[in-house]
Amino acid sequence: MDPRQSAQDVLRCHLCETPVPPLYCKICNIHLCLVCAGGHLLDETTEHKVVPFKTRGMITKCKKHSSKICELYCEHCDIPICSLCIASKEHQTHNVDDIMHGLENKMTVLQQDLQELEKSLSPKYQEIASSVSNQKADLIKHSEKMTTAIDKHGDNLHKEIDNIIKNLKSGLDETNSKYLALLRKQEDEIAQTISEITQSIADLKKLRDSSDVSLVSSYKSRNAELKRLPPKLKFSLPSFTPREIKKEQLYKQFGSFSNFSMNTKETDYKIDSLGAKCSLLDRTFNDVPRIVTEIKTEYEYLFSVSFLQNDQIWVYGKDNNIRLYNTQGELMKSYRIAIWPKESLPKGIAVTSRGELVYTDDTLNIVNKTDNYNIDVGISLPDWIHCSVCNTFSGDLLVVMVSNDIFQQSKVVRYDYGLSKTQCIQYDDEGDYLYSSGGCPKYISENRNLDICVSDYGAHAVVVVNQAGKLRFTYTGPPSITKVPFYPFGITTDSQSRILTSDYCNHRIHIIDQYGQFLRYIDNCDLKNPGGLCVDNRDNLFVVECTRSKVKKIQYYT
Repeated sequence: MDPRQSAQDVLRCHLCETPVPPLYCKICNIHLCLVCAGGHLLDETTEHKVVPFKTRGMITKCKKHSSKICELYCEHCDIPICSLCIASKEHQTHNVDDIMHGLENKMTVLQQDLQELEKSLSPKYQEIASSVSNQKADLIKHSEKMTTAIDKHGDNLHKEIDNIIKNLKSGLDETNSKYLALLRKQEDEIAQTISEITQSIADLKKLRDSSDVSLVSSYKSRNAELKRLPPKLKFSLPSFTPREIKKEQLYKQFGSFSNFSMNTKETDYKIDSLGAKCSLLDRTFNDVPRIVTEIKTEYEYLFSVSFLQNDQIWVYGKDNNIRLYNTQGELMKSYRIAIWPKESLPKGIAVTSRGELVYTDDTLNIVNKTDNYNIDVGISLPDWIHCSVCNTFSGDLLVVMVSNDIFQQSKVVRYDYGLSKTQCIQYDDEGDYLYSSGGCPKYISENRNLDICVSDYGAHAVVVVNQAGKLRFTYTGPPSITKVPFYPFGITTDSQSRILTSDYCNHRIHIIDQYGQFLRYIDNCDLKNPGGLCVDNRDNLFVVECTRSKVKKIQYYT
């Protein structure tokens, strides 16, 4: 047999059959050696695209111009583009990068999602499934104990109380059946979700190893949806109390169950801190952070920003409108705060895991996710003013509050999703105030290790406490050669549990680690009076420039 026809023969140049050719023509779909590649490119009868063989799968044709190969990647549109796309000026104001670098960024996000599914979400759902199974066992065991107690007491009453025993057991069985049905239903739903996560992990692994750019580019993460954990069913189990037997008062003296109740607490299940349980891909800083885009807003003075999804951000400033922009600078929505019966401006905004807008204007308000964005629920306290707010990984809200009196003391309050107060953080272990008094800006963010971070403008410090409210450290900035004090304004955290805070008067961003150690500045992006901060799911930083009424999107990781 001719060895060149053998299925086990090495790869050869299509033109001269030189073994192991290092090049590949994407247009003609042929392998080329170094000698033949030159002549192949000189053939002007058709377009050629010769690339290293190992990167042949990373080339794709343009969806708009099918005859062209995509060599660039538009960061704004998040798609591969070709030279004709650039010539059409459709992407004239967009940041464009080399396609290989753009796809590397996309694969980084994909890998992070895969790791989060494997290391955090899948184990958490397995834990929940085990918890529900234990609840079922405890419920059955408790029911058996109740049945035994009823039988033992019933034996002493003989035939006179047979009907009472029958009725009580029947009622218990009915209640038991009802709540077991609820638990079985939840168990089935959780099993279905686990199956979907397992399938997603398999699909993402396949996608990660895929060379199909179209499939990789079209990937949409479902992790945010899966982070919305199911409610935990809580039962208040009954007890049986026997009493002295009096035949004439059998029904009264036989005994009764305490109330059998169930509480659905949506936030009882918590996702473990990714910083502690699941180390995401270690990321390195850009030597020189760069501006990806700038968004000009309609405000006279801009305060803060909160990331929604799909490169959309909520912002608010010195009027009574909260506006939603995309990163192309287009106004998508506007939510107007009612100013009657008093003038009211927003003091803080956040976005819940469900995509609902949360804002404070002395009161705390949750706006439902509809086209009209109507207030769904709100809370007001006469003695306290709600200031800045942030969403947590568990779905709670953390709110900075200032007392409505001459002392203007500050504290942090945790609300669950139903706006029930569950925690108050105000003092350290010595009984001293953690935060400065007065109405100076204080913004808040939860870190991935569940620390609570507050930028305290009046104290010239970032105050960090743990989840229980115990002081971990206070950051006042590194030794500085400037004479201007440190005035922290906005604050946010990223996937590496690093804390970023804006230094309003020194026109720069401080980045510190989760232990309070200074890492670096972002001071090269022509920042002017930086205010509110947030990061997207790729760790791109959005910085408000208060006096310029702009938002800058900055890439500070490679």
